[in-house]
Amino acid sequence: MRKIFCVVLLTVLVFASQACALPEKGHDVKAHDCAKCHILKNDEAASILKDMIPDANVLGVSQGPVKGLWEVLIQAGGRKGIVYVDYSKKNFFSGAIINIKEKNNLTQESFDQQNKVDVSKIPLGDALVLGDKNAKYKVIVFSDPDCPYCSKLHAELKKVVEKRKDISFFIKLFPLPMHKDSGWKAKSIICKKSLHLLEDNFEGKPIEKTDCDTKVIEENTKLAGELGISGTPALVLPDGRIVSGYREADMLIDMITK
Repeated sequence: MRKIFCVVLLTVLVFASQACALPEKGHDVKAHDCAKCHILKNDEAASILKDMIPDANVLGVSQGPVKGLWEVLIQAGGRKGIVYVDYSKKNFFSGAIINIKEKNNLTQESFDQQNKVDVSKIPLGDALVLGDKNAKYKVIVFSDPDCPYCSKLHAELKKVVEKRKDISFFIKLFPLPMHKDSGWKAKSIICKKSLHLLEDNFEGKPIEKTDCDTKVIEENTKLAGELGISGTPALVLPDGRIVSGYREADMLIDMITK
């Protein structure tokens, strides 16, 4: 693993040092901005990547976090992602660029910023509310009753609302097909509109099977697809960023309020 990481890091450094063409004679080398001399448009990026990622649809191109690289936002196989192309247009790589000093994932941060959604268009009428519904920071959570990491995350969400009264969570149930019982459990919880029932389920307690006339699950499933959410847990932060997976309470607070 370390060898692979070193190779990727070395590749980035080589791209950054070699890809920038030398400025013309008479130019101030220190003041020269390589980015001004190099242009990569969406259609050209698609042409460069077509042999490596045949079904890639290029959604946008911008300067990368490292000099000498373009950051290319693509969609392939129904999923979005970021790859990098160097200024020579002969090399590309897919992977995370990590800032060593700050220890933050620059690739993930950029991806989150480029994939923000309009939170105001997400209906909350069917959501289970954890915390004060009028809190300053409202976070939408897509959760599955039988998802182990959803259960773990829920415990952290409870810690957050204990620490911060200005944060609340609106939980939308999104049962995944891989969990055979999550569909009827989600429907039972929705019919009762009971956060307590969801928490009992997360704690491994049996819940009563209840039926009612509701299309909430179908609507949540459709909405998740439109937002690009295919797994749980997934959080939609107040600024529209979508974050997938488990996070501890303190990290959640930092992500939500920064």
